[in-house]
Amino acid sequence: MCVSDPASMTLQAIEQRRSIRSFMDHPVSEEDLLTILRAANQAPSAHNQQSWRFVVIRGQRKKELVDLVKAKAGEFPKAASVLLRMAARSIHSAPVVVVVANTGELISHGTELFQIERDQALDFFKTMEIQSSAAAIQNLLVAATSLGLATVWLGILFLIKDDVLRLMGEQAGEFMAVIPVGYAAKPGKAPKKIDFEMMVEWMD
Repeated sequence: MCVSDPASMTLQAIEQRRSIRSFMDHPVSEEDLLTILRAANQAPSAHNQQSWRFVVIRGQRKKELVDLVKAKAGEFPKAASVLLRMAARSIHSAPVVVVVANTGELISHGTELFQIERDQALDFFKTMEIQSSAAAIQNLLVAATSLGLATVWLGILFLIKDDVLRLMGEQAGEFMAVIPVGYAAKPGKAPKKIDFEMMVEWMD
């Protein structure tokens, strides 16, 4: 398989993706930002509802997010507080940050349409919205890697998701992710993975 083969390039980007938490002071072009956002928007979604929103923040709004995370970190026990402060440093060093939020539209419409017990329908569509948004984020991470950009998925900010969404002007939702985007200040190391054979079970 030649290096320029699209399948090979995609697999290479997946293999090379790393979680980078420190970024160079170098701007990301609008063209590259639009490329990774379009890649995210191409992700599969439940009933093709694309029940996600991408909020791109820079400048003053990014500073406000850093200040919010630092302030909220003090409200949590040590382990969570340390991770939140680390996240604030990553956001601060990145030239641009993408916040991904669920719209809640699939949850509200699906729960009304499905003729099953309401709590069960709510849980079902909430899970599908989360799965859809997670797929979009993975697309974004891999696309960024393919362009030579670095990213990190800051899952710890879920602890203060409603505060973050409020700052972004978004409604409180069931899912929120924050992804700093930029150029790595230093190469990321590949994490040690569990043996592949232990993760797969074959059934006939």
